[in-house]
Order: sequence, then structure tokens, then C-alpha cells
Amino acid sequence: MQNDRPPAFVVIGEALIDLTPPAEDGSCIARPGGSPMNVAIGLSRLGQPTAFSGRLSADPFGTVLRRHLEHSAVQLQYAVAASDPSTIALVELAGGQARYQFMLGADFQWQARELAFLPGGARGVHFGSLASWLPPGDAAIAAAVGRVRREGSVLISYDPNVRPSLQPDAAAARQQVEESVSLAHVVKASLEDLYWLYGEDVSADAVAGRWLDLGARLVVITAGADGATGWMAGLLPVSRPQFPAEVVDTVGAGDAFTSGLLDGLARRDLLAPASLAAVSDPAILAGVIDDASRVAGVTCSRPGANPPSRAELAELTG
Repeated sequence: MQNDRPPAFVVIGEALIDLTPPAEDGSCIARPGGSPMNVAIGLSRLGQPTAFSGRLSADPFGTVLRRHLEHSAVQLQYAVAASDPSTIALVELAGGQARYQFMLGADFQWQARELAFLPGGARGVHFGSLASWLPPGDAAIAAAVGRVRREGSVLISYDPNVRPSLQPDAAAARQQVEESVSLAHVVKASLEDLYWLYGEDVSADAVAGRWLDLGARLVVITAGADGATGWMAGLLPVSRPQFPAEVVDTVGAGDAFTSGLLDGLARRDLLAPASLAAVSDPAILAGVIDDASRVAGVTCSRPGANPPSRAELAELTG
């Protein structure tokens, strides 16, 4: 079984409960969520053996999260059993777009010893979102990921997943994000992230160039209905259209894109940092972005963060 295979990826970060109000009466549906957990589930469903390194609470919500991960064959040998309560996110949907309010819990109390296993035999390590920039655990994650980056043989990917409600100081947030960018080979972000970090008049091309200068090898910026663009040193930017899909909601869309992006790199044997840096054909980058857009498009076509399996993707997209 896939769950018995060594992980191709280790994903570090939060697993939380999304409370989504489905009706005018104010009632809510509780769904498993959290960007890193969604990425881990997306990768596993696409056939990539994936381990999730999160701090899972012993409370009832933590049990729900653990079972959700297990249901998608995500490996949990690197998960931490935490005594703190689970994190809760209240999701507000407006015009299909998601906004969040948080009650923080176990996910942000990382200690260095809990991440000493990295890279855990994996060829790729993904980190980002709340756990990468909320204290006190952000420092432990940065130190562990930085060690792996210096060792040089494992691909590191990063998604800042900016949340203005938790990062009210844009200048401080920008500094945090750029420190994490400097640790990663692959950086995926949304145009909305860039606008919060650098201002509404920012050029995605300028930010991507800055991030490449900081140490990234590949930067991909998503722009919703306008598709996504990828930048690599030595190549012109590659822009690809959004995958056509009827949008039910966008919850988990960015995370699905990230899992599709990493799966696309893995299936092209581009997880070694040197192999990624050697890419010189823009058609390869275009194919990777298209793969990611398909995964995100299918996820947008159904409610909640519910990325497709490899079989579903083949059936739904041809």
C-alpha cells in the first residue's frame, strides 16, 4: 500500500477545523482544513507518498483531523501528539471567495526536537501558511527547514498563504515571508498575497524577480480567473490560463494548486534542486503549471477543500 512506502514529501504545518456557515440561519458545517494539511492530502490522493508533520491535538477535533488524514493515506509517523486544543477557523464566503477568523491552538507550539527528523527520507519538504509565521513555533520551523536547505539535496517548497487578520503589519509580514522565501527552491503565492505584502500597485514580475534573487529557483503566482505565471532564472515568464471549471467555492483551491504543482515536478523527476535549476525548456514549466491548474479547477468545482484523486483527475479532465 502507498502508506507503507517511504514518503516522497513531508509537509509541515497546521491542521485545523474550518467552520463554514452554509445557510442564513447561522448554522455551520465543520470540515477539516489548514493549508499544509490540504497540500499533504492533495499530494497523497495524486499518488505521491506523503507524510504530514503537524501538531495534532488529543481533543475530539484532533481525532477528526487524524482520521481525515488517514482516510487519504497520509502518513503520520512525523505527527506530534499535542495536549493543546485544535485550531478553529471560521470561514466566511462572499461571492465564492473565502475569508477567515481564527481561534489558535496546538499548531503553533513547535519545538526544535519535534522537527529533528527532517527531511525524514523525503525528496521534497513543503512548509508555509500560519505555522511558518506565527510565534513561537515559526522559529523552530525556519531553523529546521534552513538546515535541510543548506544540506542541498532535498527540494523545499513554500506557500506564504497570507492572512491579514493575523498579520496586520504588512511590513513585518513581508520580512517574515522573504526570510522563508530565502529557504525555498519553489515558491507559490497568490496575487492577493503579493498585494497585501507589497501594495496594490506591485508588479508580480518585480516580486518574482526579487524572490529569485533571494534564493528561489521557481516562483509561481496564481491570479484566480486570470490563470497563473511561473518564473525561473534564464527563462521568460510562462503564463497559463485557468483550467475551465464551474466554481462552487475557492476553499482549498490554492492548496490544491500547490499539491498539483509539486506532483507535476515529481512526475517529471524535478525534485532534486539541481534538476529543477537545469530546466531550460519553457514547455516543461507550462506543463507543470497546467497540471496544477487542473487539480485546482476540480477542487473549485465542489464544496470545501476536497482535492481529486489521480483517478478522479483523469476521469474529470481527460
